[in-house]
Amino acid sequence: MRAATSFLTKNKALHYPFFRNYLMLRFAIILALNMQATIVSYYVYKLTHDKLALGMLGLWEVIPAIGFSLFSGHFVDLKEKRTLLLQCTVGYLLLSAFFVVLAWPHLQATLSSRAILWLIYGGIFIGGALRAFLSPASFALMGKLVPRELYPNATTWSSTSWQIGAVVGPLLGGFMIALSGFQVSLVSVGVIELISLVALLRIPKQELAARKEKEPIMKSLGEGIKFVFSTQVILAALSLDMFAVLFGGAVALLPVYADDILKVGEVGYGWMRAAPAVGSVITLFILSMMPLGKKPGIKLLLCIAGFGVTTIVFGYCGILGGSTPLFSIAGFGISWGFIIAFTMLLAGGMFDAVSVVIRGTILQLYTPDAMRGRVAAVNTMFISSSNELGAMESGITARWMGTVPAVVVGGCLTLVVVGVTWLTAPMLRKLDIQADARKK
Repeated sequence: MRAATSFLTKNKALHYPFFRNYLMLRFAIILALNMQATIVSYYVYKLTHDKLALGMLGLWEVIPAIGFSLFSGHFVDLKEKRTLLLQCTVGYLLLSAFFVVLAWPHLQATLSSRAILWLIYGGIFIGGALRAFLSPASFALMGKLVPRELYPNATTWSSTSWQIGAVVGPLLGGFMIALSGFQVSLVSVGVIELISLVALLRIPKQELAARKEKEPIMKSLGEGIKFVFSTQVILAALSLDMFAVLFGGAVALLPVYADDILKVGEVGYGWMRAAPAVGSVITLFILSMMPLGKKPGIKLLLCIAGFGVTTIVFGYCGILGGSTPLFSIAGFGISWGFIIAFTMLLAGGMFDAVSVVIRGTILQLYTPDAMRGRVAAVNTMFISSSNELGAMESGITARWMGTVPAVVVGGCLTLVVVGVTWLTAPMLRKLDIQADARKK
């Protein structure tokens, strides 16, 4: 009883029922999207056996994610957030149905692999456009569900729900592929998205922040970008995370490691895809009971450096440990190479979780209510899109210099980014989240 009381005392954001529904929404939609990404990525590799095709998945998502984000923030600030999220969720449900059709065996016998691949790219493009609105609307809605002084705790739990979905999604995706094939796996994605829809409907519509609705769109967009670039602590946090994810994006090449280097198949692929999120969840639960405390900016820099080191070691996992199985579990052989790979991906996720919490708290604390949509849209361009750009970069460099060198070089460049940020962003090193959260 005392433990439960202590837990609730330290996590006051969980006292708010609408915020709890928000966490369920966030968990379910991220679970579904990560599961879908895992299934589609592996499907594309089985269809083409082309590393560049995996990178192109990232390109086709990043183009609309960046392009539509230029305008989505403006509309998010003008519109009611819950309604926008409802529209995005329905869009994802329709997209899931489209992917189910593409995985239909009869269609595969009718169309060429190239035609199916381009249809998949089209679906990924639509998903990127939806995400351009989903991310800023979700960010802006959370800021209205809890008081300002609870933003650090709320951000921790928001990140936790996101990461748990990111853990379960790839694992469930890998197991579903192995057990039932691609089509049934994609049907289950739609079922999970229906759960997110139910959670969203339990949150009431929110009042809009005061803002001049007739403000010219280009002026509105310019103000959002100007605010980010004139606020050093926001710009530093976004830039650091963007380049770290861009250069350290080894996840895009996991199908290659699973099939060709470690030879662990679909189930092993699912475990490796989930490993970073498993590490993140572990760290986020620790942070829910033991907040970051003093010098969070320095801790952020050190953790991003740790992320770079784990990426380098992961790149060499096949060389360091090999692929000869030591024993078998759940139908795949576990080698020292797989153990090293899983451990490094897990540790990388633990380091990344600190970055997620600090960056999210910075954005909530330093962004005015009337500008949340635009700032979150810029965040989407910086951070979310860097995952897809990183996937494209990994696919291109892997084809050019080989899979292992591409991953190792990316980890080294991440360390360079940390060094540059340390020298150019003194406000990040002096950051005090706890003091700023108490300010009105």
